[in-house]
Amino acid sequence: MSTKEQRKTPEQIREEAERQYLKLRFTDDFLFCKIMEDRPDIARDLVELILNRKISKVVVKKQEPIEITSDGRGIRLDVYAEDEENTIYDLEMQTTIHTELGKRSRYYQGMIDLDIMKRGYKYDELRKTYIIFLCMKDPFGRGKHIYSFENRCIEENEVTLGDETYKIFLNASGTDDAVSENLLDFFRVMRTGEGNTDLARKIQGEVDRARRHEEWRTEYMTLFMRDQEMKELGRKEGRAEGRAEGIEEGRAGILRNMLNAELDEEIIQKSGFTRDEIKQIQSEK
Repeated sequence: MSTKEQRKTPEQIREEAERQYLKLRFTDDFLFCKIMEDRPDIARDLVELILNRKISKVVVKKQEPIEITSDGRGIRLDVYAEDEENTIYDLEMQTTIHTELGKRSRYYQGMIDLDIMKRGYKYDELRKTYIIFLCMKDPFGRGKHIYSFENRCIEENEVTLGDETYKIFLNASGTDDAVSENLLDFFRVMRTGEGNTDLARKIQGEVDRARRHEEWRTEYMTLFMRDQEMKELGRKEGRAEGRAEGIEEGRAGILRNMLNAELDEEIIQKSGFTRDEIKQIQSEK
């Protein structure tokens, strides 16, 4: 193993994990989820800002997967909140752009609905839901700060389907100013970590507090170290698989050279193939 590929010691990994933790910002998934879970008032203020309407109270549930299928496949929502009117809010921090965001929002909505139905609810008891993506970059390339979607009739645009499902994509790098100053300030928080409003100051205070939060630091470092161990395991498996493929290719090369040769017993033994294997491949040539 070369010097560049030498595996880091557990102490080096711990030190790196601590450095990374101290660099976390509000837009990092781990910190975003922790702050929202710990401070539901900030989640409420953010939803009020996005929807431009008052919400009395929200309850934020811990980051738990929604699993519907028998094989345990499901989703893990970033921040799942409910208000006193049983409206559901799913807040997803999105620091990179993926072309499938639209279908992801559709899938999240479907899984949330299925989770409600499996508890014994009827169709007419499905709840109003907002799937909200907070994007660092423009997901649609039109320069808007907000892209809001609901199901409407194509032929009669003023007719809505009335399914009470909404998808909203925020764009922190938007260029239009057709939003409130408070929302523009929140976008500054997303981009720079700094802002001037009460919400911005709350977020900044929570980020500073998080850096001193020993339980969160320990959890993050544990996850970081586990991730590094899985990467190392993957590298080992990859190297082993590469060696196995190399051996197999070498044997195949020897075999290709023998296809037109006499099946000398000494050559057969050196090839690693059986006489029957060679005959089978000769007959398929």
